[in-house]
Amino acid sequence: MSPAATDLSIIWPALIAGLLVTATHVPLGIQVLGRGIVFIDLAIAQIAGLGVIGADWLGLEPMGWAVQLSALAAALAGAALLTWTDKRWPDVQEATIGVIFILAASGAVMLLASNPRGGEHLKDLLIGQILWVNASRLPWEALVYASILSVWFGLGERIGRIGFYALFACAVTVSVQLVGLYLVFTTLIVPALATRRFTRRRLPACYALGALGYAAGLALAVFSDLPPGPLIVWVMVVLAIIVFACGPRPAVVAK
Repeated sequence: MSPAATDLSIIWPALIAGLLVTATHVPLGIQVLGRGIVFIDLAIAQIAGLGVIGADWLGLEPMGWAVQLSALAAALAGAALLTWTDKRWPDVQEATIGVIFILAASGAVMLLASNPRGGEHLKDLLIGQILWVNASRLPWEALVYASILSVWFGLGERIGRIGFYALFACAVTVSVQLVGLYLVFTTLIVPALATRRFTRRRLPACYALGALGYAAGLALAVFSDLPPGPLIVWVMVVLAIIVFACGPRPAVVAK
């Protein structure tokens, strides 16, 4: 097999994974930015990661159903907690999210302290292994994402606060294991932030930005041998700056 064919066999599952994450996280990201809770994905993703690490600490089969259920249960518990804090102390919700994030991150470090491969596990959780996506799992993950999008576009705001947090937890649980925490946060926030002045066609613009960011980042990773996760983050942010600079200007209020 030629090097080009080998690269393509690695790139296309990674690109599909990025497009799936983009499809789900863009509309949720617009909502998160609008609610002013931009770090919720970091907290819930870290909690889901803590569930994965906890399952590994218990000796469960990596990527098995028990691990998936452990991650989902942890994320849903985190979503339920954040729903309760948002209802009880909405004025300090962002600070509460930060505290929960650092607790989950510290817990993960403690669980990995006795694991000789702990540093590698933590690295995988943060930057992911997008180039080594298991193509055979993509149809299952696409089905999960399609279900999430169906609920979101079908019901929207009618799902309420707890429904939003639960839906968000389900999306992040899959995504953090697929592409890593850094790309989850970037895909959620950066396109929404770049298009915040758009009054028309905002969603297509976000989708285009996310898709181009993954495609260009993966292509550059192949030619540069740089780690793809961080490279995609940088590419997407640069593209976002361009989109924001070339996008609609703020309305001038006449004095």
